[in-house]
Amino acid sequence: MCRSIKTLRPPVLPEEATEEDIRAAALQYVRKVSGFRAPAAHNREVFDRAVVAVAAATAELLDGLEVRGASGARAG
Repeated sequence: MCRSIKTLRPPVLPEEATEEDIRAAALQYVRKVSGFRAPAAHNREVFDRAVVAVAAATAELLDGLEVRGASGARAG
């Protein structure tokens, strides 16, 4: 588990996660999985595509979650 990735849903994060929050979490995940903090030039494109894909999947997940019993919870 990458400990620097924070929970991005209410009530842990009181407001909605921003695109910046989501991208930062995606970047940390891709760094952890790939083992590269900054990829070499020949891996940059695939690394960047992975960050975009993980960020999109994260945004979709957060948009679809229903957190019951939390004030300000979103319904999916």
